[in-house]
This record gives sequence, structure tokens and C-alpha cells, in this order.
Amino acid sequence: MHIYFSGIGGVGLGPLAEIALDAGYNVSGSDANDSPMFRQLRSRGAEVHLGQEVATINQLHANQPINWLVYTAALPENHPELEFARANGIKTSKRDELLAQIIKEKNLKLIAISGTHGKTTTTAMVVWLFHQLGLPVSYSIGSSITFGPSGAFDASSEYFVYECDEFDRNFLNFHPFISLIASQSYDHNDTYPTQSDYDEAFEQFKSQSQTIITWKEVSADGIKLLGEHNRSNGALAIAAIEKIIDEPHEKLVELLNKFPGTSRRFEKLANNLYSDYAHHPEEIEATLQLAHELFSSVVVVYQPHQNIRQHQITYGNCFDGAEKIYWLPTYLSREDPSLNILSPQELTKDLPGEKVVISNMGDVLKKSIETEIQNGKLVILMGAGQIDEWARNQFTSFSTN
Repeated sequence: MHIYFSGIGGVGLGPLAEIALDAGYNVSGSDANDSPMFRQLRSRGAEVHLGQEVATINQLHANQPINWLVYTAALPENHPELEFARANGIKTSKRDELLAQIIKEKNLKLIAISGTHGKTTTTAMVVWLFHQLGLPVSYSIGSSITFGPSGAFDASSEYFVYECDEFDRNFLNFHPFISLIASQSYDHNDTYPTQSDYDEAFEQFKSQSQTIITWKEVSADGIKLLGEHNRSNGALAIAAIEKIIDEPHEKLVELLNKFPGTSRRFEKLANNLYSDYAHHPEEIEATLQLAHELFSSVVVVYQPHQNIRQHQITYGNCFDGAEKIYWLPTYLSREDPSLNILSPQELTKDLPGEKVVISNMGDVLKKSIETEIQNGKLVILMGAGQIDEWARNQFTSFSTN
């Protein structure tokens, strides 16, 4: 089967493309932007192209007919590649329908990790434990990891470990053998207009699962990872392993305590400079709690994510652990054009004024970050948009002695 991925370099489709390659499918695709994932897939033999022109997909289809086009949620319905696929009778879907098909075809048991927060880390922890125990596993994680690719298929594996996202109701495509439910609170109001809609989707997901383990059911005693949320996620990962194999609990805790972490989850970029994906009040509070286990003085550089989300979010006391907050304009993605874009001043009006510095990504902010670090502060760059990429470009060689 020839599968074409439109948006192949992204964190959603990239790991799935790697899985498809491992599973023996013919993989090709395109992306509007270059990325490490894009280059990695090219190095592995996938025929990938920068730019998304109809002429390119037409030539690929002529050389070897495309059977299935998988596209990202960000792709507009009138995108040229989607229109080409429909005009040529090519099956189209988002990623989860294809993954569900692969799991079914390969007769794998699904260990699904869902919840509002903690999905990526918990998924990576489960995969880490499989690897440390020498057990074959297939998996997909929505972030880079240091101990393997983001997605992999092992023909000898019995289980597939998957970060099962609730956005766009993706997780309802699956019927897991085991479901781990990490911390849960209302999110994705563009998919779920009300809290009730959100909760009902989770209840449906649970009803489709053979076994359910929630973070409230497990104990983190013995686990020595930094951060209360990481210890809770780790307890979930251990509970999943204990459901499928007989290993001493103490051994699993010992292995988990060596977990190296994932990209963008309190990831160290330089001395006293960290990057974190947090963009929701509960995530912000949890990351600051972790930071204070290391350091007493913490400064945050925060880029809010999606204007549509900002109309629903109440930040409350989640920034209490920050000594100062450099607040950036909101990163815009999948927006409702009827909503006015909330300014940094509007979003911070209920926060202590002496803490907030309205800022922009640029030389002034870079200088401010360098000064904070030189003054002995721990600086955390938070957000799911451009803030991480900007920081990596600015501080690649920066360190303090």
C-alpha cells in the first residue's frame, strides 16, 4: 500500500510515517516547512517534498498509485492535495483512522494514554519501561525522545503504545486493551464547546476500553523523578506494565527513576534555561512546582497558545510560583475569525502588575533572559508555539559558568 502524508514533518504525522515505513508500507509525503523529522524520513528512504504543489503529488501518483492520503488537522478542506486525492478516488483521512487500521491489520493490543495533561510523558515512560525490560514494542509519541524515534513498529511486538489525543475526537477511533487516563480538565473548546461535551467524549472513550487506569488510582510512593506530575505519570506507566507482565514493583520503580525525559517537557537548553510545552493553567502550575524542587527563584517567558483558547482560559493563581513573567503575544493557530484577538494587557489584567513584563520575541527579550540568568534566576520558556524554536536559535551556544 502506498500512503501519502500531507504534513509529513509534523509531530503528529511524522511518527506515523515512521511506523508505516517500519511496517512495510510505501511512504511518501510533503510539508510546507523543513524540520528534523522531515529530514529523518528522507534519510530513511521516504520520498518527501518541500512545498505542496499538485504537480508533485500528480507525478508521484503516476509513478505508483497512491492508495491513502493522510492529512493533518491544520490542512484546510480546499487544500490542493486534498482536492487532488478526492478527484482521483484516493482514500483520505486524518492520522488516527490509518493507525487504527495498522493496529488491526497487525493484530496488536493497544495501550492508549489519554487525558488533558501528561499524555506525552506517560507514553514515553511506558515505552521506556518496555525498552528497559527488553520487551518488543510498537509505539507513537507526540514528541522527540532521546532513546529512540518518535514512532516505531516492531514486527515481533504484541503491544502498541499510543499517545491518544482527544483533540478533534481522535481518541474515539480506538478500542484499547488498556487505557491510562492522566490528569483531566476542560480543553480544546474548538472541538468541545462545553465541559459536558468534553467529559462525555472521555466517558465514551472509557466505554470503548477493556481496562481503565486513572491517575487517581495509583500511588507515586517510591518514585524519585522531579515534579509531582511526573511522579504521578510514572505511577500510571508502572501500573500499565504490571497489567501485562509479572515484574517486581521495586524493579520497575528503579528503571523508571532513570527515565531521561522528553523534548519540550522541562528540557534544559542551557545553564538555568529550560523549555516547556505548558500552555494550560494546570500545566503551568505543575511545571513551576517541578522547577521549585530545583531552584528558589524562577522567571517565566510565556507565549499563550491559540486566541480561541484564551477566550476560555482563566489563569488564576497558576503563575504564583513565578517571580516574574515576560508575557508574549498569543500564538495564533486554527482560529475563529469572529473572535477578537485578546491582547497581552487584557490577558494579564488579573495578574499582579509588578510581576508582568509585556514583551516580544527579539533582541530586547534575549538580553532580558541573559540578564535574569546572570542574576542567578532559573528561566523557563513556556508555550506550544514559536517560543521554543526562537529560543533554540538564540541560545544554542549560550551558557553561564
